[in-house]
Formats: sequence, C-alpha cells, structure tokens
Amino acid sequence: MGVNGLTGTNSTADLYGTYNTTSAKTDRKPETADTDNKQSDSTGVVYEPSKNTADTTKKTYKQNTALVDKMKADAEARTSQLKSLVEQMISKQGKTLGQADSIWSFLAGGDFTVDAATKAQAQKDIAEDGYWGVEQTSSRIIDFATALTGGDPDQIEKMRSAFEKGFKQATGTWGSKLPDLSQQTYDAVMEKFDKLAEQAGKTVETDLE
Repeated sequence: MGVNGLTGTNSTADLYGTYNTTSAKTDRKPETADTDNKQSDSTGVVYEPSKNTADTTKKTYKQNTALVDKMKADAEARTSQLKSLVEQMISKQGKTLGQADSIWSFLAGGDFTVDAATKAQAQKDIAEDGYWGVEQTSSRIIDFATALTGGDPDQIEKMRSAFEKGFKQATGTWGSKLPDLSQQTYDAVMEKFDKLAEQAGKTVETDLE
C-alpha cells in the first residue's frame, strides 16, 4: 500500500515572482537609410507567469467511506465470533459473565480451562497467517487509517496518535498488561506508520526537486 505524497510544485514564477528587465536606451543617429527602420529604444521585457494553476493546486484527499464501512462491519463480525467462542467455553465450565465487557477481564485472569476445539480455533486465528495474527491485524489497522484519511500524508501522525490512544484503552479494558501477541502487533503497526511517514517524505522531496 502506498500513500500518495503531496502533488504539485511551485512554478518558477511562484518562487521568484514576476521578472522584469529593461534594457538601456541608446541614442544613435541613423547613418544610412537601412537604419531608419530600426528602433532607437529597446523596450523592457516583461515576464508574465502562466495562467495555468494546475501544478500549484494541492491534492484533495477523500475518505474511502465504502472501505471504512466494510472493514468496520468485518471487524464487528469477527469480534462477535470471538466473544461467542469464549462464552461457549465459559458456559461449558458452568460459569457466567455479568457484563459483555467482563469477558476480557475474565480472559486476563486466566482462571479457566480451554477445551481442545477452542484451543485449535484460537491457534488458527492468531497464527502468522491468521485473522488475528500480527501481520493481518497490523495491516488492517494501517489500511483502515489510510481509508479514513484518503491517504493524506499530513494525517499520518494523527492516525498514529489515535492508534496509541486506542491501545492504552484496550490495556485498561483488559485490566493488566496485554498479551505478548498484542505487543507484537503494536510494534508492527508502529513500524508500518514509520514506513508510511518515510514514503511520504520521499514523495514530497521528489516533487519539490
């Protein structure tokens, strides 16, 4: 996934303004008939900047609403699936949860036994190529941030800050330090944000040359 850099550059006229030159006047007496038609004065040359402003127009970035809605719906469905899996496991052990959010604190406590079927599904989901694995999860977060901003490189750091805030909130909901998998995902997301920023910087540098 690439992020488009800022498009358009300043023209020479924009950078340096209107350029005016006036040559020196000369006083010469015509020596022959051939020189009668020659101008005795040379007028100043005025440079007028181009009327075309296309190159100086800043690109407009538009949110990819369709992709944002699709990713939100997919995330909600997957989260519901995960909660259902855990709730089934808990009910088999004769336990209940008072609130939906307490499922996370229950898991953080570790006071439960995982049956073979649940364990197998969980291992599949968090595997390297699984939906909740580091690579897929970190890529989804970056794709979501890009869809929200329309790929605007000026919004990269705002999206990074929003992610950091969300991670802290998740840690609070969990009730303690998140599992290593979560920390690995956090590191992968931050690395991807770094790459986006680097690519945006290279793009801007190239456009200004």
